[in-house]
Amino acid sequence: MPGNTFGHLFRVTTWGESHGRALGVVVDGCPAGISLSAADIQRELDRRKPGRSDIASERKEPDEVQILSGIFDGKTTGTPISMLVWNRDVDSTPYEAIKRIARPGQADYTYHMKYGLRDYRGGGRASGRETLARVAAGAIARKVLASRGIDIVGHVVEIGGIIAKPVGLNEIRKNVDTNDVRCADTGAAIQMQELIKALRRAGDSIGGVVEVIATGVPPGLGEPVFDKLDAELAKALMSIGAVKGVEIGRGFEAARLRGSEMNDEFYIEDGRIRARTNNAGGILGGISTGEPIVCRLAVKPTPSISKPQRSVDMERMEEVELAIRGRHDPCICPRIVPVAEAMVAIVILDYMLIAMSYKVI
Repeated sequence: MPGNTFGHLFRVTTWGESHGRALGVVVDGCPAGISLSAADIQRELDRRKPGRSDIASERKEPDEVQILSGIFDGKTTGTPISMLVWNRDVDSTPYEAIKRIARPGQADYTYHMKYGLRDYRGGGRASGRETLARVAAGAIARKVLASRGIDIVGHVVEIGGIIAKPVGLNEIRKNVDTNDVRCADTGAAIQMQELIKALRRAGDSIGGVVEVIATGVPPGLGEPVFDKLDAELAKALMSIGAVKGVEIGRGFEAARLRGSEMNDEFYIEDGRIRARTNNAGGILGGISTGEPIVCRLAVKPTPSISKPQRSVDMERMEEVELAIRGRHDPCICPRIVPVAEAMVAIVILDYMLIAMSYKVI
């Protein structure tokens, strides 16, 4: 399988390269009759696009979306929705000198071994720029989910060992887009931003942790055994290039807890079964409980750094030293937030459509 399509009933196919003419996405399986405009998509793309702050890539891309199909009179028709974004600010010059070199931490070597050739300009298909197509598709999923009372919000909770204090959902929604780091703890956000700036000046980068919370998700979503809801969420989030780990609920911390500490006890509230705690992160047995779904992503440091590194020339088969030039994010976490939100939205809508086909909800 080529691996460019994700989803079961709500299917998303992305295409394009970082320094190619354009990137885009085809979304198949969107229900008909949903009000949708380019503005709905653009709102999310603007949150992801580069050049918005002094801790992001200097690449200046308008990322203006064009909807080519699947919309008539402002509503989805149920047919494939095709969207396109032209690349406007491409500079491939810095990559010419290192086109034969396997950049440490990048997919250059693995793409070369798999295909025998690769688009070395800006990482080609393996570039983080591919994620704009996911965000465009996620904007559609979010619009459908919002009509059913489902909300998805992400925020940065850690960068370089600086950990944000826990805050409530309302505070996350209020603060997350008010600072360049997208951290709801404004005090920690200032520290994170200063650290990122210092590392950029030093020619280095840093990673962190992003959390995504989905509220309003009904109980009963997910398939048994192999297609568990949390398994699909993990696959979706791990498919984002910089993500090296995913946990649901208490995640790895659960390995250090007792059953009496980890178990979420049930009670009845207004005729509905609820959980007193949410250590499971809204999923039990691979099926949603109706409590908020909580996912966390471990995001690695940006591999493109200007500090000298050792590698190999893959054609001449000799060891070399390189310092990567170009325009790169010193920390990927802030811009990965809307991408992670999009992938969670895509999975939840996909599984809602599956459940509707079973007439479960």
